[in-house]
Amino acid sequence: MLPAPADGIFRAMRILPELFEQNRRWAEQVRRDDPDFFPGLARQQRPPYLWVGCSDSRVPANQIVGLKPGEMFVHRNVANVVAPGDLNCLSVLQFAVDVLGVRHVIVCGHYGCGGVRAALEDRPLGLIDQWLRFVRDVYHDHAAEVDAAGDLDARVDRLCELNVRAQAERVARTTIVQAAWRRGQELAVHGWIYRLQDGLLHDLGVCITGLAQVPGTPS
Repeated sequence: MLPAPADGIFRAMRILPELFEQNRRWAEQVRRDDPDFFPGLARQQRPPYLWVGCSDSRVPANQIVGLKPGEMFVHRNVANVVAPGDLNCLSVLQFAVDVLGVRHVIVCGHYGCGGVRAALEDRPLGLIDQWLRFVRDVYHDHAAEVDAAGDLDARVDRLCELNVRAQAERVARTTIVQAAWRRGQELAVHGWIYRLQDGLLHDLGVCITGLAQVPGTPS
């Protein structure tokens, strides 16, 4: 049995009643608008999209593209990184591609990303430094371009764009995605970025649809 926390902490943490009340109101509103929504949602999950995005609370994947629950499979982490050894991310990708049969993998970053800024400033932050090294690698590959972008905010935003491109290319280089293409599965990898200041998405011109678009990859 877990030890009981101190009474004051327990009272502060045990319920969060406002969240349960908001959940109840939301569920009731959804049922009024569409009585079959929850029964239909429980029967199956067949989203056509996988979203690989940043954990930033200001970038809710479904909401900013106007999709309902069940219409997008989602993986989020700090700075929308696709790390080669990240079994969490790779498991989500494999399940989305092989089991759910998604047709689009969208890697989406956002301007002003705190993780990207931390990677660019290269200040020691603790455990997260190990994670941000994947973003620092992107910076080192494009240092001249990033440094020429202007002030710090402009450099961060340029690195945000380049990081999306790099992570989308990493998705395309996974054995999961390449195996799907080899068996003829329709699958596209996209690179997008979101601007917090106006709520709009921007296509970075990344759309990889087959092995021929991945340099150095045998068909």
